[in-house]
Amino acid sequence: MRFTPVSWPRLTDALADRITALAPLDGAAWPRVVVDGAPAARTGELADALAEALRTRGRRTLRVSADGFWRPASVRLEYGHRDVDAYYDLWLDTGALWREVFGPLSPGGDGRTLPSLWDPVADRATRAPYVTLPPGSVLLLDGPLLLGRGFPVDLGAHLRLSPGALARRTPDADRWTLPAFGRYDEEVDPGATADIVVRCDDPRHPAWSQ
Repeated sequence: MRFTPVSWPRLTDALADRITALAPLDGAAWPRVVVDGAPAARTGELADALAEALRTRGRRTLRVSADGFWRPASVRLEYGHRDVDAYYDLWLDTGALWREVFGPLSPGGDGRTLPSLWDPVADRATRAPYVTLPPGSVLLLDGPLLLGRGFPVDLGAHLRLSPGALARRTPDADRWTLPAFGRYDEEVDPGATADIVVRCDDPRHPAWSQ
C-alpha cells in the first residue's frame, strides 16, 4: 500500500469532498461514514473536523461516537474490568447501533436516529432526543473496532497506528486493551477492509492511501 504525506486540513477537505459525492451502493438516502481506529488515534477529532467541513458544504451530519453505544457496566464488566475478549466482543452494543442508527438510515428507513444511548462514565442512559435526518444527511460514526461488523458503510476510513506507536500513545491504564487491537488486525485486517487508510504514527505528519 502506497502512502502520500498530507496535512490534517488537506485530508479533511479531500475526505469531505469525497463524502459529498458519495452515492450509497444499497440505495439508501443517507451516506454512512465510519472513522475507525484505536482511541490513541483520536478518531473523534477527524470525525468532528469532517462534520464541520461538510457543514460548510451544505451537508447536515449526525455525529455518533461508539462509546455512546457501549453496553451498561454490568454487561461490559461481567468478566472483569480488563477482559480483552469482552472489550472486543461485548462492549459495543451492535444491536442498538443497528436499531437506532443504521436501520433508520438504510433503504426504507425513516431517518429517525438516536445520537447516543448510554453514558459509560455515569453508567446511565443519556436520554438524548431522537433526530430525524433529511435525505442526503451524512452519518459520521467514529470509534475503535468498528469495521468487519457487517454495518452498511459507504466509506470507511481507518486511522492506522503501528503496534509500537499504539503502545506508546496508549495511556498506562488502558494498555490492557492492546491485545484486542492485535486480534482486530489479524481477524478483520482493517487496513485492507477500509476504503482509506491514514497512517498516523506521528500525529504531526499523517500520510494516507488515496
